[in-house]
Amino acid sequence: MSKVEDKNPIQVAGRLFGALEFLADKGESGLGDIADGLGLNKSTTHRVLCSLEYMGYVLQNGENGKYKLSMKIVDMGNHIVDRMDINKMVRPYLRKLCDMTGETVHFVELEGSDIVYVDKEESDVNTVRMVSRIGSRIPFYRSAVGKAIAAVMTNAEIKELWDSSSIKRMTPNTITNIKTFMNEISSIREKGYALDNEENEIGVRCIACSLSICGFKTKYAFSISAPISRMDDSRINELSEQLIETKKSIEKNVN
Repeated sequence: MSKVEDKNPIQVAGRLFGALEFLADKGESGLGDIADGLGLNKSTTHRVLCSLEYMGYVLQNGENGKYKLSMKIVDMGNHIVDRMDINKMVRPYLRKLCDMTGETVHFVELEGSDIVYVDKEESDVNTVRMVSRIGSRIPFYRSAVGKAIAAVMTNAEIKELWDSSSIKRMTPNTITNIKTFMNEISSIREKGYALDNEENEIGVRCIACSLSICGFKTKYAFSISAPISRMDDSRINELSEQLIETKKSIEKNVN
């Protein structure tokens, strides 16, 4: 093989990705097996593997000399998946829920210990609308969506979130005691939905469910928000059924 051919950038890329694909398919393998699989001599294959090892994509077992993929390639895949437009995937279901209930529906994600609003569907039926906006943030502990997400986490993870938050009483209903909050979490786990009972803003109640989307590391939830005049306990019971059905539909069809 000529030196010109050996420096062909497309050829080099082919060898690098070929080695990655081989290890992804076969798992931990020796130099000879990889060389045979790629149709290359051992010295060329060794240079390819050394390059991948230098970049952190391949690890060599110090005991048997075999090579395997590092978690870096997995992390890269997770970043790609995380950047898929999940909004487009769930929006039709949230729009349908909004139309059915005549109320504002929010879609959020957990970022650190805060909830970030990433999408919003507003109904044309009611004149009193929510002032929330996409991109705004709220501490997880005083929102229905935050509590819904917390309920699918471990108690240790919840405690870590709580400790990293600046707990502040926004209304007389805001939960500022970790024991009371964990009792609330237990109730959410039993019912399947969370409630913001005027804990962030007087006059507004929200009901929420978490979402488990396969392949996405980020934690999501969605909610129905309305003035308390349209959210008495009877209405909450009615909306909880529609909310849970929507959750089931999304997780069944999007995953």
